[in-house]
Amino acid sequence: MVGLMGSGKTSAGRLVSQALDLPLSDSDPFLLDRYGATAAQIVARDGADVLHRREAEHVLSELGGERKVITAAASTVENPRVRAELRSKAFVVWLDAPDAVLAERMRSGDHRPEFAPSVMRARREPYFREVADLTCDVSRMTPEEVAEEVLRKMGSSAGGDGS
Repeated sequence: MVGLMGSGKTSAGRLVSQALDLPLSDSDPFLLDRYGATAAQIVARDGADVLHRREAEHVLSELGGERKVITAAASTVENPRVRAELRSKAFVVWLDAPDAVLAERMRSGDHRPEFAPSVMRARREPYFREVADLTCDVSRMTPEEVAEEVLRKMGSSAGGDGS
C-alpha cells in the first residue's frame, strides 16, 4: 500500500493482511520499534531527509523478507531503488483522494509531520503512477471496499491463486 498521509494505508492494509492471513508491516510501528520515535518526532529531531531514508529502509528490508502486506510511507516512492523493488517484487496499491480530504484526515494524529498534501502530490504523484498496479479513490471507497478490490485484482492478476 502506498499513498499520501491520511489515505488510509494502515486501515486498508490491516484488512488485506487479515484476509490473506499475512503479517502487516506498517511504517509507523517500524519507526517506533527501530528508532523509538514517530515520524513527526524524527522530522523535528533529525529532519525530513533522515525520516525519508528510514522509511525507505523499512520498505526495502520488508520486501526482502517473507510475504506480507506492507504499508509504505509516501516518501518511499521518491527513492529509485524502492520503486524498482516495488515494481519487481510487489503488487502495489495506490490509495488516493483529493488533497482537501487528505488534509482533513492528517489532522487525526500528532504522529504525523506537517506536510501539505498538494506539495507532496506534486512531488510524488508521477512515482505513485509508475509503481501502482491498482489505484483506489479512498474518498469514495471505504477501507473494506478497498480490501475487496485489492483481493479481487490480486486474484485476477495472479491467475486466481492470490499471490
